[in-house]
Formats: sequence, C-alpha cells, structure tokens
Amino acid sequence: MARLADYFVLVAFGPHPRGSGEGQGQILQRFPEKDWEDNPFPQGIELFCQPSGWQLCPERNPPTFFVAVLTDINSERHYCACLTFWEPAEPTQEAVCSEDAAGREEEAAEGGSGRLSPGTSGPPGQLFAPKTLVLVSRLDHVEVFRNSLGLIYTIHVEGLSVGLETVVGNLLTCTIPLAGGSQLDSVEDGVRTISLGAGDRQVIQTPLTDSLPISRCSVALLFRQLGITNVLSLFCAALTEHKVLFLSRSYQRLSDACRGLLALLFPLRYSFTYVPILPAQLLEVLSTPTPFIIGVNAAFQAETQELLDVIVADLDGGTVTVPECVHIPPLPEPLQSQTHSVLSMVLDPELELADLAFPPPTISSSSLKMQDKELRAVFLRLFAQLLQGYRWCLHMVRIHPEPVIRFHKAAFLGQRGLVEDDFLMKVLEGMAFAGFVSERGVPYRPTDLFDELVAHEVARMRADESHPQRVLRHVKELAEQLYKNENPYPAVAMHKVQRPGEASHLRRAPRPFPRLDEGMVQWIVDQATAKMQGAPPAVKAERRTTVPSGPPMTAILERSSGLHGNSARRLEVVRNCISYVFEGKMLEAKKLLPAVLRALKGRAARRCLAQELHLHVQQNRAVLDHQQFDFVVRMMNCCLQDCTSLDEHGIAAALLPLVTAFCRKLSPGVTQFAYSCVQEHVVWSTPQFWEAMFYGDVQTHIRALYLEPAEDRDPSQGWEEPAEEERSALDVASEQRRLWPMLSREKQQELVQKEESTVFSQAIHYANRMSYLLLPLDSSKSRLLRERAGLGDLESASNSLVTSSMAGSVAESYDTESGFEDAETCDVAGAVVRFINRFVDKVCTESGVTSDHLKGLHVMVPDIVQMHIETLEAVHRESKRLPPIQKPKLLRPHLLPGEECVLDGLRVYLLPDGREEGSGGSGGGPAVLPAEGAVFLTTYRVIFTGMPTDPLVGEQVVVRSFPVAALTKEKRITVSTPVEQIPQDGLHLRSCTFQLLKMAFDEEVGSENAELFRKQLHKLRYPLDIRTTFAFTQGSAHTPGRPPRTTKDKGPSLRTLSRNLVKNAKKTMGRPHVTRKKYNPPSYEHRGQAPEDQEDEISVSEELEPGTLTPTSALKPSDRMTMSSLVERACCRDYQRLGLGTLSSSLSRAKSEPFRISPVNRMYAICRSYPGLLIVPQSVQDNALQRVSRCYRQNRFPVVCWRSGRSKAVLLRSGGLHGKGVVGLFKAQNTPSPGQSQADSSSLEQEKYLQAVVSSMPRYADTSGRNTLSGFSSAHMGGHVPSPRARVTTLSNPMAASASRRTAPRGKWGSVRASGRSGGLGGDVGSRLAGRDMRGPPQANGAPPDSGFLRPQRAALYIIGDKAQFKGVRPDPLQQWALVPIEMFEARQVKTSFKKLLKACVPGCQDFESSPTFLRSLEDSEWLTQIHKLLHVSVMVVELLDAGSSVLVSLEDGWDVTTQVVSLVQLLSDPFYRTLEGFRLLVEKEWLSFGHRFSHRGAHTLAGQSSGFTPVFLQFLDCVHQVHLQFPMEFEFSPFYLKFLGYHHVSRRFRTFLLDSDYERIELGLLYEEKGERKGPQTCRSVWEYVDRLSKRTPVFYNYMSCGPTATCPT
Repeated sequence: MARLADYFVLVAFGPHPRGSGEGQGQILQRFPEKDWEDNPFPQGIELFCQPSGWQLCPERNPPTFFVAVLTDINSERHYCACLTFWEPAEPTQEAVCSEDAAGREEEAAEGGSGRLSPGTSGPPGQLFAPKTLVLVSRLDHVEVFRNSLGLIYTIHVEGLSVGLETVVGNLLTCTIPLAGGSQLDSVEDGVRTISLGAGDRQVIQTPLTDSLPISRCSVALLFRQLGITNVLSLFCAALTEHKVLFLSRSYQRLSDACRGLLALLFPLRYSFTYVPILPAQLLEVLSTPTPFIIGVNAAFQAETQELLDVIVADLDGGTVTVPECVHIPPLPEPLQSQTHSVLSMVLDPELELADLAFPPPTISSSSLKMQDKELRAVFLRLFAQLLQGYRWCLHMVRIHPEPVIRFHKAAFLGQRGLVEDDFLMKVLEGMAFAGFVSERGVPYRPTDLFDELVAHEVARMRADESHPQRVLRHVKELAEQLYKNENPYPAVAMHKVQRPGEASHLRRAPRPFPRLDEGMVQWIVDQATAKMQGAPPAVKAERRTTVPSGPPMTAILERSSGLHGNSARRLEVVRNCISYVFEGKMLEAKKLLPAVLRALKGRAARRCLAQELHLHVQQNRAVLDHQQFDFVVRMMNCCLQDCTSLDEHGIAAALLPLVTAFCRKLSPGVTQFAYSCVQEHVVWSTPQFWEAMFYGDVQTHIRALYLEPAEDRDPSQGWEEPAEEERSALDVASEQRRLWPMLSREKQQELVQKEESTVFSQAIHYANRMSYLLLPLDSSKSRLLRERAGLGDLESASNSLVTSSMAGSVAESYDTESGFEDAETCDVAGAVVRFINRFVDKVCTESGVTSDHLKGLHVMVPDIVQMHIETLEAVHRESKRLPPIQKPKLLRPHLLPGEECVLDGLRVYLLPDGREEGSGGSGGGPAVLPAEGAVFLTTYRVIFTGMPTDPLVGEQVVVRSFPVAALTKEKRITVSTPVEQIPQDGLHLRSCTFQLLKMAFDEEVGSENAELFRKQLHKLRYPLDIRTTFAFTQGSAHTPGRPPRTTKDKGPSLRTLSRNLVKNAKKTMGRPHVTRKKYNPPSYEHRGQAPEDQEDEISVSEELEPGTLTPTSALKPSDRMTMSSLVERACCRDYQRLGLGTLSSSLSRAKSEPFRISPVNRMYAICRSYPGLLIVPQSVQDNALQRVSRCYRQNRFPVVCWRSGRSKAVLLRSGGLHGKGVVGLFKAQNTPSPGQSQADSSSLEQEKYLQAVVSSMPRYADTSGRNTLSGFSSAHMGGHVPSPRARVTTLSNPMAASASRRTAPRGKWGSVRASGRSGGLGGDVGSRLAGRDMRGPPQANGAPPDSGFLRPQRAALYIIGDKAQFKGVRPDPLQQWALVPIEMFEARQVKTSFKKLLKACVPGCQDFESSPTFLRSLEDSEWLTQIHKLLHVSVMVVELLDAGSSVLVSLEDGWDVTTQVVSLVQLLSDPFYRTLEGFRLLVEKEWLSFGHRFSHRGAHTLAGQSSGFTPVFLQFLDCVHQVHLQFPMEFEFSPFYLKFLGYHHVSRRFRTFLLDSDYERIELGLLYEEKGERKGPQTCRSVWEYVDRLSKRTPVFYNYMSCGPTATCPT
C-alpha cells in the first residue's frame, strides 16, 4: 500500500522581502509538520502555486486547478495539485501594493485573471489576494486530487458542518494499493474506494502495469491542438535531445501536453529536465545548455523570443517553430510515411470514406479516451518496428551480483540497414536509450505490452504493412489493452463528491479560510501510522519471467544489393580462390584474385572470406609460406578498407581472431603475424570498436562459465531447458538471476569472483590484442598516428565517461622512465599505452573489476607494449631480408627531342578517376584501370606508363600524360592501393587540357620522394623566368635559366629592329599580292616514307599515341629575314589584300587611299601592347595619335583591323574608354576656345580621329558632316535588289532589304548564302545589339518606317562599349556615330566558368549517384552561355558591317573580349580566314601582334600563379568549333586543327604563344633570328612551322568536306 497524499499545504499571498510591488507566496500551514522519512518535503512549492507571480486582483476570480510537477535530486517526481481561490486582501496586503496600482492591475490581468472571465468586482478599491490549497503526492491521480481539494474548498465556501481537520487528516492517512491490480486476489484488492468523511465516495483504480504510462486524454488533446506533422516533429525532437518549450494560457493544457509527449516516448523514459509548468521567477532555466521539456505561460512569450536553439510549440495557436540552427532528423522511411498515414486514419476515420459514392450512414468514432490510446498504440508499434531484434545486440557483461548489460549499437545499425540514418543514430546515442538498455535489457524481470509486441508481433506487423485495415485493427487491439491498463474495472461505481454551487465564488465568504488545528490533524496522522505499523509491510507484487528475445532482426527496408550484389557465383569465386591458395595452386589463385577483390566490395563475400579462413585455422595458429601469406593479407586488407570506424557489419570483428592466427616464419625464432600487415585501417583506432569486441568476448566466456559444470546443477530443479548449444547468454543469465536468491552466501561470493576473474583475464587479452594492431611494424614510422587522426588525440574520440588519473600517471612515467632512446618510438609507444589504459579504465570500471586488479593492469600495460615493440624490431629486421616481390618492369616513355627527365620513374598506381573509358565504359570491355606503373616528370610533361593490374585484361600498355604547363590543380589524397589494399599517399593532378591523373604512390616510394615530386612539379609549372621553360631550353646548349643571348653583337637593338621593320614592310607593300595556292594533301604513297631528319613527336590528347612525324623540307624563306619581319610581312600582306593603304611619308601621301600604314608605334612608345605598324585614317597626323591614345585604356587607341570588300565598312578595335574619353565622345561639336586644356585637346583629337574614320568611308566622304537622311544614296535607303557584285560568302543571315520586313526574324545566321545588303537597317541592328526595344517611342536612329520619307537612320560608326562605362551618358543624335552599350563577362567569370566546366568533364571521382549529371554540371558552369553571348555579339557586328556601317569594338582593356569579337567577325565575314593560311594569319595578327596576354592568362610563370588560368583563347577556339559544327563545308581546316592549337597554346612546347606582346618577344629575341643561326635540323620553335611540316607529312589538319573558296579575296 502507498500513501495517496504526502503533504497538504496552505499557501497565501505575502509581502515581498525586498519591498517591491509584487508579493510572494507564504506557507501558512503544512501537514504533517515533520517530513516523512521516505519522502522529504519538496522545496519551492510557493513558486509553483502561482507560476505567473503572486499578485492582487481587483476582481474575485473563479477557483482554478492545475497540477505542477517537481523533480527532486533523486529524479523522483512529485505531483503538486494546486487549487487557487481569491479572498479579500487584508489591510497589510493592500498596503504592500498601494503603489503603482494601475501597473498592478495590468499584471494581474496578464497573470491569473487573464485566463478566465472575471466576475463582478467587490466594493470600490477592494483587492483580492490568492490563496492556494496544495496536495503533494508521488502518485499520479489527477481526478482524485481535484475532487479532494474541491471538497475541502466546498466545505469552506458552503459552510458545511464537517471539520476541515478531519477531512485533511483522512486525506493524509488514505492508502491505496500498489500498481498491479490484475495480480491481486479480488476486485476489492485492485480497486480502492475512499471517503474523506464528508459524505463523499471516490474510486481509485490502480493500473495493471506500473511501467505503462497513464495518459488519460492528454495525447489526443495534443494532436488536436498541434496536428500530426507538428507532433511528429516534437516527438523526433524529444528523442534526439533537443529543447522543447510549450506555450499556452492554460496551465492544465501545459501539464497535459507535457504528459502526452512523455507518453508517446514509451518505452523510453525522458531523463532530462522536465517542468510542465515553469514559474516566471525561474525563466532563466530556459537558457540551460541541456535538453528539456518545459511549459511556460503564453504571457511570457516575449521572453522566449531570444532563445535561438529552442523549439517552441504554441498550443493555443497550433504552431511549432523550429529555429534555423536546429535540425530535427525525421523518422527513417518507410516508417515516417507509414506512421503519418496510420495517425490520419485514427484521427480522421471519415477520410477513407470521403470519396465513396454511397458512404455508410453512421460512422462509429472512438471516444476521446479511446482515441488517446489508439494514438499511443501507433507509437508503440513504431517503437516495436524501430527496435525490433534489439535483444540480439545486448552483451551480458556481468550477471552477479547485479546484471551489467551493454548494447552493440554498430551491429544493430548494420543489421537493420540504418547505418546512415541520422535519427536512429542519435536515439541510440541518447540518454533515454541508455536507460532503456539498463532497465529493459535485464533478462529476468516483469514484462509488459512492449516486450510482448517486440517478441511476438513483429512478423504480423511486417505482413500488415501493405494492408491499412489490418494495421488499424492491430492498433485498436493494442489500444484496448492500454485502456484496460488504465481502467481495469470500468463497471465499478463512479465518484460521488460534493461541489460548490454556481457562482459561489462571487458570494461574500463569511470569513477567510480558517487556520486548521495542527494538533488534531497530527493526532489523526499518528493514529493511522500506528495502525499501519502493525500491518505487514507492503510488497509490490511482481511476476518476473524470462524476457523473450523475439525473432532475429531484419533490415527495416529491403534494399537492392546494387552493383556489388553477391550472387552465389561470386561467393564460389571467393571460396575457390582461398582453396587454391591453401592448396598451393598460386597461378590459379592469381587469375582469380582480381575477381575476388571486386567481389569483396559486398558484405556477403566478406563474411564468406572470414568463414573460409576460419576453416584453415587449427589450434589458433596457421603457418603459411610467403606467397600464401601475401595472398591472405591482400584479401584481408581488401575486406577492411571499406570498414567504417564502427564496423557495423562485423567484418573487422570476424577478422580480428584471424590476424593473430595466420603467420609466416621469417627465420628461426622469428614469426610474422598477419596483424603487422593490416594495421593501416581506421577501425583499429576506434575505442567503440574495441569496447564492443571486448564485451562480446566477455559475454561468450561468462556464458561458458555457467554452461560448463553440468554435474553441479541441481537435478531437482525441474525447469525445462533447451539444449546447451542453443541457449543464449540472456537465457543463461535469466536462469542464474532466478536461482540467485536461493544460493548460499558462499556460493554467491564464489560466482562473483569467477565472473570478475573472467573479465580481468579478458582485459589482459585485449591489452595484448590492441598492442598488436596499434604498434606499427616499424615503430620509428609515425605515419600510423598521423593517418588515423592520432592515437594521442583520441581522448576526444573516446566515449568513455570514466576519467582516471592513474592511467595518465602510468603512461607519463612510462614515457620518461622506460629507457627508450628514440623520440619517435617513445611517442608511438606512449600514445598506445595511453590509449590502452583509457580503454582498460572504462571497460573495467563498467564491468566491476576490483581496484587491485585495475592497478595491476595499469602496471602490466607498459610491459606488454615494450615487449611487443622488442618482438616487432626482430620481425622488421628479418622482413627486410625477404626477397622483394617481383613487380612489373617499368616502361620508359618516348621523350621528345630536347625533353629530359627531371625525376625518374616513381612507382605508382593509376586509379579510376570517374570517367568510363578507364573502367570498361557503359558498353563493357576490360577495365584498364587501376594500372600499375610509374610516373615520370620531364622538363615538358608528366607521364604515366604502366599496365593494368587485372591480368585478364592482357598485355595492354596504359600511357597518360599532359604538359606540366597545363596543370591547374594538385591535391594530396590518401587512397588504398588496388593490390595491397593499404592506404597510401597519393596525388590528384588535373590539367586544363581536360586530362586527369589520380595516382597512389607505391609503398616503396617514401614520403620524401613524393614530396620531392610535388616540389619539382610546382617548380616546373611556375618557373621564375619564361626563358627556363621547355620552349626555350629544348635543343639548345645553354643552361636553363640563362638568357639565350648575352653578347651585344648577337642581338640587334630595338632601334635597328624598328628600321628593319619599316624597310621590310615597304618591300612587302611594293610587291603585288599573290594568293596562296590551295592546300593539296600528300599522296597516299608519300605518307609512310621515313624522313631524313629525326622529328619530335606530339600528342594532343591522351587517346592519341605520339608518332614520329617529319616534314620533307623545312620552311625556307626566300630572303633571310628576321622572325619579326615574317610576322609583320604577313600582317602587311593582309593589309594589302584588304586594300587598307600604303606606307608613305606625310608629304607624298596618296590622297586617293583613305587609310595608311603608320609606323608611329615602331619604337613601341605609344602602346607597348600594339604592333609596330598600324592602320590609321589617311588624314590623321602621326603626332595626333599620341594625344588620341590618352583617352583609351592601356593607350590602345582605335585602329583598323579589317575592311569589308563590298560595303567598304571598316572594323576597328581599341581598349575601353577612360572617363574623359567618354565625355569627349559626346560633347557638342563647337569650335574649341583658345584656352583649351590638355584633356580637352585629347578629346578634340579623339573626335577628329573618329570623324576621319567616318570620312574615310566612300559613302560618307561627301556629306556635310552630319548623318542625315539626305546623306544616303537611294541604293542604301530602301533598295532590296541584290547587288550584281561578285559572290561574297558570309556566315550571317542577311536582313530584309525592304522597309516592311519588320516582322521577319532577324539576327539568325543558320544558313550560308550570298545576297546584297540593305543599307537602312543599321540602326535596328545596333539597337538589338544594345538590347533596346525597337517598338518603343520613335528615336533619332530607330524611328519605325511609317512612310516612304521617314526611314530609320543608320549611324556611320557604331561604338560597342561596356555598359558600365557609358552609364549616365546621353548621346547627341546629330553625331555620326552611335553608342552600343553591352554587358559582357569579365575574365574572372571566364576563369570560374572554366573551373566548373573542367570539373563536369573530368569529375575525378566515381560517386555517380550523389554527383549531378554531366548536362546539369555543364549548364551550371555557364560556359555555353558565354559562348552564346560571344557569337551573338559577333553576328550582330557582321550585320552592321554588311549593312555599310563601320564598327569600333571598345571593350575592357582591348585584349580579351575585344580580340575574341573582332576575330570572330573576320572569320564569319571573310572566307579567307577560314583557310589554313588565313586562320594562322588571323591568330598572328589579332592575338599575337595586338597583344593578347598569353603568359598572364596562362599563368606561365611564378608571378602569374595568383591570377590563375583564364582560357580566353580557348574560348575563342570553342566559338570557332561551334561555327565549324554548323558549317563544316566552309572551312579548309579540320576540328582537329582547333584541338591542336587549343592544346599547344597552353603546353609551352612552342614559343609562339609565349609572352604578352610583340614588344616582349623582341626583347627576348623571339622575333629575330640572325642569319646563319640555323645549323642542321632543329626542333620546331613555332607551332606554325610544325603545322607546315606535319601537313606535308599527313593531312591531319585538312578538312575533306571543304568545298568553299579557300583563298578568294573580296572585291
């Protein structure tokens, strides 16, 4: 029997001790006055009686009732039932609150009275004080408490003739039966009817099972208030130890919500802070770092806003707010969706019938109490499904004197298939589950509904998953059992308790609540206590039994086995390979080994391997020869490499006995065990793994301890037992716990000592095992500690809760006094000793090992480690004498002439890198990767040569290489080698030529050699000087790093070069232009002839094998001119071809030619990034160009680079305008005043310069200086008849010629055809290019063609510039030029985009599932978006030029996007540039001579390393490639030509694409070769020279689909 109530307390309003306006609670009386011995009086009751604070109220409120919960230091909960009523305040109380009355009224309204409707007020100025009756109990009978306190209040209010002392005394002496009514003899024993002496009768029903929580209607109310999704979120939050805060204006709702949430957590018990009603004075508790479930009045919601990690559930508003920083893991699927659907069926049974055409007339809905139990039944089923089979993962560590049980979390997660599930992982690591294991893991105890559900109903739940009605039926069955537990005898009469009359609280009470007679109450209590002392002690009736384990666990979701599903064939391969190894058939075993290593990716094959190896172990030892040992170790390493640190699937646990069994003899007395070869795995340094292994072995030995002495059993004990082999450790423990009380004390002590000795011996055994696997074979190597995060840092990784200073002190003394001289050895040994000591501390403390044994272990561990180190030294010494394993012979690569090895071959394994070519591809085929070979570092390339590790692939040679200069990313990695399966250092190299090397260094390559490789690679990739690169050093005798020419007479001065430049250009212009003959491919019989001179080999991609190719003759100029004159001659020849003027003095200038070639930049004084000869208008003086250049960035002023042969419109290029240049471009054209500044002078010269460009066009030469409609010829106003000129092939779709062509599509260039061009639509194209809407208001250059007179005006010159630099500038509509502001990407955007493109094309990993698809990655890179924008702008410029308007491209600094656009425009407009010779000339002229910064954008030197690789030229080649794809018949060269140039513009093999301008090339002598310098055959220094040679050898660059004119000059 137990007391119904422990204490009765009367609490009233009292003044605050600090004199503040608020009051405080004062205990007027408490009964009994002395504390019970078994239950002391709880402190702080005054705060919980009025959680919102003690305040006076101007109105008399109705009585309130709620139950607060207090938790004492022993985690015992005390239920405090509080009934509060209001009485007129006494004068002393009113005096306390006489100040600030208005503020008090507000607070009172927010506090107690705000919850209920106020009654009529008393006399004016009358205040009412709260008074609370409190009942304190350890039992949870809310209705009985409500009735009892209500009866006391009724007696007082109604003035009944019953003594309050008698009622209180009877209440304190009332006893009720303990839980377990079904185990009692009769209904009267399970149901107690009590009366407090006031004519009342109350029935108290004891729950059948004490462990099942009592919820009444709280769960159903919680779901009604918050909904399914919110309650599930709170459920997961509470289980994963988050902070949960309930808000409501009702205290009873807060209590019910907290009660309901705890009921849902069953069978887990919430072990953190639990305060259903938190007083306002204790709100700082919400800032505690520990989890909690707390309820707070909604009036204090503002104080909870600053809580950043608290989940707030508003019961009144029905919302749950989860902060952004909090992540609540959901239930694992399919349990989440299944639970949600079942809950919806329970809460809304009409949902299933809502769509029926003929719904049933009546739907039976459950009562609120029954619905509450149905909801709890759903969560009970959920826990049964989650924890199904948990008893199979329990480790029985000790049976006597008390059970010690541990849970194997990793095995449970692995067998359930929930290793990666965040929810279950956090639940198993939580405090609630730890309590669950210690409480429910006991094998011999009373069982409840959950135990039966887990043991017997699992198969039914799995079968019912797809049948909702069956699930609902099962839920109802469980709900009935839960309901019966709370109401075992529903037929018993209900309560009969008097209640006060309606509005009784408004009547003026005759007197305040009286002070009770303490003596009388104490006499009643003493009388009852004396009577109880004579009664027999109350014993809780329990029926203990063996807890059933239930069926073995299964995966929660049957997942497909995937790529490595282990079929019977794969397991057979594993068995056969092992059989061949132990039979000595090494050749057959070697053939099967690659297939076995692939099969061991699956769990079944790994288990099969462990089982097969166990068969070959006899008496814990298996001695193998060297070959057998290598095979076994290799397969073990393959098994262990995929093991996580927790070993969820038990592979490391199965191999642990084997690594100490398999061995080989190195010499007499020296034996090497397998553990010395499998140490490089993270699982061995994980404390949780060793703890689980230790507990598992202890359980095995404890079980054997009680199964051994069969003759000791008492034959009279007639307990039917299963066979000895079938009985589990839990069964044995259950039997021993049943027999324990019957044993004598001596026998009990003997069993305890035996168990303790068993645990102690296992601790010694595991100290040895751990030293085997933690001490490296070479103890001087500290890589073991570095690779596995360091044993010295494992203090944080251990889950030990035991901290012993003994372990640290022993390890410390060991470090200082053990006599080790080698510092690194001491570090390794000391770390291992500390690791083992921490392990020993934890497991021995938890297992009850005596302190003497524990001290002995700490003394023993250093000796074990030292002894093992001495043994390993002998093993290490002898293992070095073994003949090395025969490895494949290194295949040396073919080097180019002049290419030298910097680092000779380092043995590496080339690993799969995410591309299908190396792994057989989607179409099958042999997997050439991984391959075993060597990596070579030369002055030019990184080269791998090797052979596949799979012998079934055949004798294939794997060669991969890329230029050192193309390296964009170098990353250290740690990977497992494919043969030994040991983690090794590796490198991940990625190049901008879309090649990848992912390699692991062989174990014979030390870390020093690997680091030397990285340093040399970095030194070659980023040299200090460009003259030390391969392009300069190949084939030359001078040492790298020294300039090629040091004597003055060898190299000419810049002045001499400039004179030669002008002189040779004049010679060129004096000769008539000769069109180059069309390229003729060599005949078939000449393609295979051997050359006379040895030529180098080339590779464009890793798929192309280098070949020996030589030309029949070298490029020999007719006259021995310098390289600079060759380039300038080519440019000048192109200028002559285009008719862009002559080179003449200013006095004898030919007036008929609009443009001339100016040598003003021959000394590179105006612009160092421009060529020496420039095309400028005839009328502009050379001395004016200096002033014009000041308006442009980098002094790159506008120069002509191409002219249309038909429309005579010119294409100009320049750098972007400075601010002063922008202002000068659009200022009014007034006569300059005499006092002009230098800036105004520059702006004026700029305007004159542009006017000269406009005047140079034939159709504008005779105009009056304004671009008006009268200045156009009729042919260009609206004529649409094609011009009878020669056919001009362009790659742009001509615009309509007529004015009515506005509805036709414009700007598309999908076909190639010849036509005339309309002249009246230039303004339209310019507006389209700038993004303006032509359908807007009429503008000067864009008026709609409404009549024959008003036609859109076309500007003579369009200036395409950056939108940002022209912001706010309003152009003058009367000027002859128009501004086209556009938005283009910057160089940094190109760099970022290329990085993403490279990652999409060369992923570098094999994780196909998690990585996005190739097309998605390609889209995210935005590379094609940039290509599209370049082509779009170029096509628009082509249309403008074809329509007769000149265009100036003035973007950024004039050497990136500007170069791309003008090059594409010329390629699209002029078929000459689509020939081999023309494309070479285009690149030389626009990219090399006009100063694209190849060295800067390619990061050729150490100075450019920070800027990174920016492939501007590669982007241009990609644009050409896109055009080539659409018009393959218009190009003389093949796409391979573009790939070739793209590869070698970054390779630094040729000097062509080095440095940033002609000025820098002349400084280094690249554009000059003295006569007679060439002596004998030499390697090609120019890419064009190599192309010429190769073209004479083979037509690899020729496009056989070409049918257009290859060298037609526009006329």
